[in-house]
Amino acid sequence: MEFGKIVKEKRFWVASFLLAWAAALQGHMMWLQRQDAFKQKFGDPDSNIDREQEHAVE
Repeated sequence: MEFGKIVKEKRFWVASFLLAWAAALQGHMMWLQRQDAFKQKFGDPDSNIDREQEHAVE
């Protein structure tokens, strides 16, 4: 089959979209995992700020 015919098919674009979406989702999940690992290693700076503000209010 010619490449021109393949590009015109709807199935080609649906499959391409699904592959791109799956790759983006996997990348996002890896990024979230890196964020969690960083928070476990160094602590969560947002929660530290909240704790400091709670102590300042008391």
